Amino acid sequence: MLKVKLIEHTPNPEKIIAAAAKLCYSQVGVDEILEDMNEQKTQKLLDMLMTYGHHSPIEHVSFTFAIEGISRSLTHQLVRHRVASYSQQSQRYVKLKQFEYIIPPNIEKDEEAKIIFIESMKRIQEEYNQLVEILCRNELANLLKKYLKNEKLINTEEIEKKQYTILKGKAEKKAIEDARYVFPNACETKMIVTMNARELIHFFNQRCCTRAQWEIRQMAKTMLMQARIVAPVLFKYAGPSCVSGPCPEGGMSCGKMLEIRKEYEVK
Repeated sequence: MLKVKLIEHTPNPEKIIAAAAKLCYSQVGVDEILEDMNEQKTQKLLDMLMTYGHHSPIEHVSFTFAIEGISRSLTHQLVRHRVASYSQQSQRYVKLKQFEYIIPPNIEKDEEAKIIFIESMKRIQEEYNQLVEILCRNELANLLKKYLKNEKLINTEEIEKKQYTILKGKAEKKAIEDARYVFPNACETKMIVTMNARELIHFFNQRCCTRAQWEIRQMAKTMLMQARIVAPVLFKYAGPSCVSGPCPEGGMSCGKMLEIRKEYEVK
């Protein structure tokens, strides 16, 4: 299940952006600008800034989201947004004893398709476990052989229990590194994502659009709704590109521009 949480952001993001924008055209210093920047002036300047398309000051603030319950299929799309920082749960270092997975809605609503899908996930988990066991056994044997040779020991009984545990841990780590290749795009993952506001708005333009894949669109809209709580003026016109201008999709447009605008308008 999708879980999105805005865990951190630049303090007073709208005030910071407004001050940065005003500095470009002001003779006074930052301290004086900030002292004079009340809430009303901040909102007025920021609203004008967003309308004019003067977007470089927006890059001074950033937003960090913790995201869970998403598929590897989604994250392959997400990391294409390069002006961002990502930290993702590793399948190389984390052994998935029972991996979670995302079921697409069209599969979820069809009982026959859902049964096939779930059985496939169960089979993959079993095959992953088998691969880990086989690869771990092989790698442990290699490590033990090297250790016995280097330490000039005769057999495994001479190896201390602590050292054996260390070698087994190394073997398992090596095993899951290769066994993970059987996992599907549906495999659930977790991420922490940080974007500056300008990139975040661009991300919303692209991924809130009805032509975006359903899962990343759902996530993008959830992120936007949370960002609006802390910076309502900044993200007032955020959403699909058609919210603040013409649809850029041409002949591939969904034709629902008025509905989309209503969906994303600030209440």
